[in-house]
Amino acid sequence: MANPLKQLAGETAIYGFSSILARILNFLFVPIYTRTLSQMQYGVVTEFMAYIAILQVVLVLGLETGCFRFANKEGEDPRKVYSGALLTVLGLNLAFLACMVAFSEPISAALGYAGYKRLIIYSASILFCDSLTAILFAKLRQEHKAVKFAIFKTVKILTETGANLVLFFVWPAQPDFTYPIFAILISCVLCLVMFIPDLLRLRPTWDTGVVKRLLVYSLPLMVAALPGVANDFLDRVLFRFFDTSSAQWQATLGVYQAAVKLAVIMNLFIQMFRYAAEPFFFQRARDKNSKELYALVMEWFTAFCGLVLLGVVGYIDIISLFLGRDFRVGIDVVPIMLLSYMILGMLFNVSMWYKLSGRTNMAIWITLAGLLVTIVVNVVWMPRYSYWASAFGHLASYLVMFILSAYLGSKYYPIPYNWKRILGIMALMGIFYFCIFLSEMKFPMIVFRLGTNTALIGAYGILCWMILRSHRAQNIDN
Repeated sequence: MANPLKQLAGETAIYGFSSILARILNFLFVPIYTRTLSQMQYGVVTEFMAYIAILQVVLVLGLETGCFRFANKEGEDPRKVYSGALLTVLGLNLAFLACMVAFSEPISAALGYAGYKRLIIYSASILFCDSLTAILFAKLRQEHKAVKFAIFKTVKILTETGANLVLFFVWPAQPDFTYPIFAILISCVLCLVMFIPDLLRLRPTWDTGVVKRLLVYSLPLMVAALPGVANDFLDRVLFRFFDTSSAQWQATLGVYQAAVKLAVIMNLFIQMFRYAAEPFFFQRARDKNSKELYALVMEWFTAFCGLVLLGVVGYIDIISLFLGRDFRVGIDVVPIMLLSYMILGMLFNVSMWYKLSGRTNMAIWITLAGLLVTIVVNVVWMPRYSYWASAFGHLASYLVMFILSAYLGSKYYPIPYNWKRILGIMALMGIFYFCIFLSEMKFPMIVFRLGTNTALIGAYGILCWMILRSHRAQNIDN
């Protein structure tokens, strides 16, 4: 049992290198964005990034996970699986890109950004490149080529960083909200170019039967993933319509996005874990003790997420300095977003049951329930509470989906999660969070606060380690 966990941890670390680098560099650009761009301009960037994130789920069609499923299935040719997925995504994205280019001017005018049709073209081009490379990156993950995956991601990230530096500090024109999006486009194009040798070796061929099987399995996952991504980004879109208490909704959106960026560390770990865990779970599905392994992974994952949450909250005085002064008013929503992302990561663990059992249609109903909660919370409370409604909307939505998925998983693909221990870890996290909150009130001097918080975070980590190590043998035996 130890070796699979070491393999998962090792690949998580390799995949995580590029993810860490991306999040760190994006985080380091937050001071630039929040000091160079106005609140309103940063809000516009946030709005378009939300469109890109939501549309990418649609344009990839859920075929990444579908490729993992069928490339590991007996009787299927992995080359035909990836070829079919790639050609399907290529055709869809070519059509989408052509439409966006043709109608870029009326679309930009309808959004209130007349004269900025290039934003529509940039966004559509990013989606085209990223959708194709999503399948190619999935192939690298399937083949356990974690190092190559990390290298390509790193080159992409460094290219985006370099483009941002040139645009903001070298380019003679006054910086505006198109610069960050154009920098992403440059990096996406280069990433696609790097995959050309892989495309030539793959020699894509079309097999109608394989594509039909892929789509039947993957489309429900796409529909299911869409509400999940919407839970992350739909609130940014809803600001345009429901943030009526603000003089400029883009400015409020910019403040909210800057605060959410400070929760990036939690999202970072979840992304690292997901890259390695999804193919890992599929490949271990036939093992005798696979379900016990999944349960054990869940406990360690929860404990580590708690450590991340306490770490960010404990050092929030320092972390908040990365934001421009005008953007720090939204800092109080950071703990809520950290807890939301933690539950989202736990949801990924418990939702593996419908992927492993082939009941992907169940995912649609779970995520639609979460989307409904997101919409209701934002529509009802955003006019009065602005971005606070968005933050609590995330928390409520992820919690509802987590409970539904855990309940249905216990019926259709039971995994022996030790819920008492998991809830105990979360309760322990809550106790230490409260202690950190008290230290903020008791110690006005930052040096004493940071010292106290460091001790509290360390004590939490030690206690979790002791709890999980003492019960590990019992988990495996059961």
